[in-house]
Amino acid sequence: MYQAFRRRILLNYIVSSLIAVFGVGSIFIFHTLILNMQEILLLLGIMTVSVVIMLTAELLVFRKDVKPIHRVLHSSEASEKDYEKAFISAHRFPMLSARRILGPHLFGLGIPASFMTIFFIGQETLSLEYYYVAYAWFGAVLIAVMHALIEFFLTYKPSNRLAEVFMKEAETKYGRELQLDKKYYITYKTKLFVSILFIALFPVFLFILALQIRAVDALPADAHEFWSWASLILLIISGIAAGGAYLLYINIQEPIEEIQEGFIEAGKGNFMKMEKTYGDEFNELINGFNHMIASIEKRDKQNNALLDSVFSIFAATLDARDEYTAGHAVRVADYAVKIAEELNFNSKKIDFIRKSALLHDIGKIGIRDEILLKQEHLSKAEFETMKEHPVIGERMLLEANLPEELLPLLPGVRHHHERFDGKGYPDGLKGAEIPELGRLLCVADSFDAMTSDRPYVKGKSFEKALKIIYEEKGTQFDPVFAEAFIQVMNKNELKQAE
Repeated sequence: MYQAFRRRILLNYIVSSLIAVFGVGSIFIFHTLILNMQEILLLLGIMTVSVVIMLTAELLVFRKDVKPIHRVLHSSEASEKDYEKAFISAHRFPMLSARRILGPHLFGLGIPASFMTIFFIGQETLSLEYYYVAYAWFGAVLIAVMHALIEFFLTYKPSNRLAEVFMKEAETKYGRELQLDKKYYITYKTKLFVSILFIALFPVFLFILALQIRAVDALPADAHEFWSWASLILLIISGIAAGGAYLLYINIQEPIEEIQEGFIEAGKGNFMKMEKTYGDEFNELINGFNHMIASIEKRDKQNNALLDSVFSIFAATLDARDEYTAGHAVRVADYAVKIAEELNFNSKKIDFIRKSALLHDIGKIGIRDEILLKQEHLSKAEFETMKEHPVIGERMLLEANLPEELLPLLPGVRHHHERFDGKGYPDGLKGAEIPELGRLLCVADSFDAMTSDRPYVKGKSFEKALKIIYEEKGTQFDPVFAEAFIQVMNKNELKQAE
């Protein structure tokens, strides 16, 4: 893997060097300057020596840049921190490559070449003026920036692939999904502005430099006028390039930000389709996003329907064991939902309340039949056993590895027999110590228990049960939920009377 990456980087370097240095640079030097064969050979020698120094400096920096990547790919005992560093280095490698071109590459070539050129001009071996060294630096910077851009974009793809490898291996070995911090991002805005400005200005700068070298020496009196004209042209072209880059960025920015916002909202659980359309490839992206949202919504509906079925099956399983409590969980869920709606709870909270109500007595599955199905009043010992069902129910659901988003159901299962005055079970909690879900289900569960027939006692009338709930506000029942239940039941009675 590492050798393949190095080969790819080396190939990219050779390609970009051939285009920038030995292509544009060599043509610029040898076709702009008027030199004899001896001077051409001398310049080639200077370039050769400078290239050797440049490659040595670049190699040292390259080894430093690639060290985190090398450590992971050549070690079977790489740590989680090593993978994180290698992942960051892989993502930063295009920028590191560009920095390497603008650092040791540019100065490793330019500084030795400048000193040797100045020396040979002083020895009159080269028939050039000293200011040509300044021209050379101007041209070298132009060529280096072009080289850096080419290297950046050629390195981008293999670096991203390598980062993907590190991300997968880190997740496999350490169960951690690596994420790139935003501080390492290179924004589209930066890429567009730099690329478009350079593409627009590079040929102009290069042409003006060549024209200066070839023509101004012949017309020295016009040098000031020439540079005034050149500066105006460069200013106009820079303005046009910057304006064009900005318009292009704005055109791309809007759909990108909209898609990002869509994903952020989807991550929060808000699955909203995008309404905007575009007349380019972004339209396909938005259509794909909308298709994904539709698929997620469809899957969620199916999962919720399946989950509801599972809860109903749990409730039906308990009903099948005790014919005298058949439908109890469904009725408690119905009463609990009515209380929640009366208090204007949101739909998500109401759904949790309904699900918890369906499961509130699931722990009775763990109670022996001789106690659960007994036809007479329970003895004190048997009642103590029956009082274990909230804890059993909570333990059963925890052992079932409920997903994290369903854990808020558990307080209703464990605490629906707590009393507001602290005399309930299993934990003897009092007032606000009792989870809200437990206080609400206590009202709904108690009402259905009071109005249901048992082998040893006939169920109370709705009016009698509501009166007891009213009298027990603040003692057995939470006053808020008790009052809400009384209100909603009275409203239903009025509707039926009408």
